[in-house]
Amino acid sequence: MNNRILDLSRNQLSGEIPDCWSDWWNLVSISLASNYLTGEIPASIGSISTLRSLHLRNNSLSGKLPSALLKCRELRVIDISENEFTGNIPKWIGEYLFLLIFRLRFNKFYGAIPQQLCHQNSVQILDFAHNNLSGTIPRCFNNFTAMTTLQKDGESISYSIFLSEYKEIASLVTTGREFEYSNTLTLLTIMDLSDNSLSGDIPGELTNLIGLRSLNLSRNHLTGRIPNKIGNMSILESLDLSKNKLSGSVPQSIVNLTFLSHLNLSYNNLSGKIPVGTQLQGLPESSFVGNGRLCGAPLNDCNVGDVEDKQGLGSVDNETEKEKEEWFEMKWFYISVALGFAIGCWGFCGVLLVNQSWRVAYFKFLDVIAIKLCNCCSRSTPR
Repeated sequence: MNNRILDLSRNQLSGEIPDCWSDWWNLVSISLASNYLTGEIPASIGSISTLRSLHLRNNSLSGKLPSALLKCRELRVIDISENEFTGNIPKWIGEYLFLLIFRLRFNKFYGAIPQQLCHQNSVQILDFAHNNLSGTIPRCFNNFTAMTTLQKDGESISYSIFLSEYKEIASLVTTGREFEYSNTLTLLTIMDLSDNSLSGDIPGELTNLIGLRSLNLSRNHLTGRIPNKIGNMSILESLDLSKNKLSGSVPQSIVNLTFLSHLNLSYNNLSGKIPVGTQLQGLPESSFVGNGRLCGAPLNDCNVGDVEDKQGLGSVDNETEKEKEEWFEMKWFYISVALGFAIGCWGFCGVLLVNQSWRVAYFKFLDVIAIKLCNCCSRSTPR
């Protein structure tokens, strides 16, 4: 084994990671994945200035990411997925490191995604799935240059070490399944923010990531519409927007995603007709279920004569809501008029009942009016 590579993955190691890494100052890669390790990441790892990759996935590690890692300026891969790390995603990662792979999947990170991460223009794999992240998706994610260009074929993420070469290996989740990649790792461009508490709309700026192959924003609280220019992401192979609160129609441009093999738009509030395209009609019905007002193959056919099909279900809903609002306003107008009349009437009658002098004066006034009316009528009557 190369003395600059430490790979103890897939063993039965337990206990805490020793805090003696200053003695291993020339390491390039550390992999302690798939063990039974506990405790925190020791700060002495920051003394390894040559460190390129850190793989700690599938353990029981906890605590926060130590700021000592910012000293590892050569770090390109951080994979601490499937642990119990907590806290906010550190801002310094975006300010001082230039990562290719950044995986925090299945941890307990919370708070908003820091805007500083937008400086990671070389990141190809960003996986924050299954945490407690909140807030909105940063619109500046379109700064991820590596996701805006097509990656070269047949290259691996590798590091030259003396006369040998070390190739990165990563276990990644695509199309809902986990695969291990090495030689084709540079082909992969993945963004997975699923199963968090993210809110707001899907930024239209994400459609500039035309080199992205897999996008998963499912199981959040996202609202608004699917971006109209989603079809610009022409090499997308997997798109999952399920279990959100998205509304409106499915954009026509989605038919341009000709490489799409996995699509899930289920359990939203989408409406209207599914655009006709070879890829979409060949997908299973489960890709669209849970949208009560969505129709067309592979779901039930739309009723051609229905007004909702001609004008769009969304517009019909808007008209219905407008009518409800108008009726609501009219109803309160009539109620306020009736209340005003009743209050005025009882207020006047109440004064007469309480004040005797006003009551006597009022009835005398009525007598005078009645006498004058009678005199007018008697004069106008012919003899």
